[in-house]
Amino acid sequence: MITWLIGMSGAGKTTIGTRVASRLKEQRPQTVYLDGDILREVWGDAPGHSVPGRALNAHRISHLCAMLDRQGLDVVAAVLSIFPEWQAWNREHFSSYYEVFLDVPLDTLRERDTKGLYAAALRGETENVVGVDIPFPRPAHPDLVLDSSGAAGDADHLADLIVAQLHEFGRR
Repeated sequence: MITWLIGMSGAGKTTIGTRVASRLKEQRPQTVYLDGDILREVWGDAPGHSVPGRALNAHRISHLCAMLDRQGLDVVAAVLSIFPEWQAWNREHFSSYYEVFLDVPLDTLRERDTKGLYAAALRGETENVVGVDIPFPRPAHPDLVLDSSGAAGDADHLADLIVAQLHEFGRR
């Protein structure tokens, strides 16, 4: 099973994703956690952050997940995921795919701005920032939408909700 966490920078993908993977690993030791930022480091960030570079990165992540899926591994992938065509590809090519959208208003993300990404883009110091000069299309068919802002965004609570939903999804 591939659990795909989608959200813009600062939505909590890494924090929540690592907790989901940790909880799942207790029951299914073959669980692997993949983080889009870490994969960029592994690959040397060669494609960059332009739209074509992001498309190449999406291709790589989806195909890596498909390879791991074919080997019987479960994956929790925390990715920005701005390409609806890759989300559709995932649904068609993974043995089981569960998409979670961490929905946070852009204003909240700009306030959080844990990486300073939005502020730098708004000052014109960087470009190709999703939510500033690259649009973020809301996922068309997420299996679960969670508000990870404010009090509703407690990472442990949201991780527990996702794991509970995954168990229900697995029983279908």
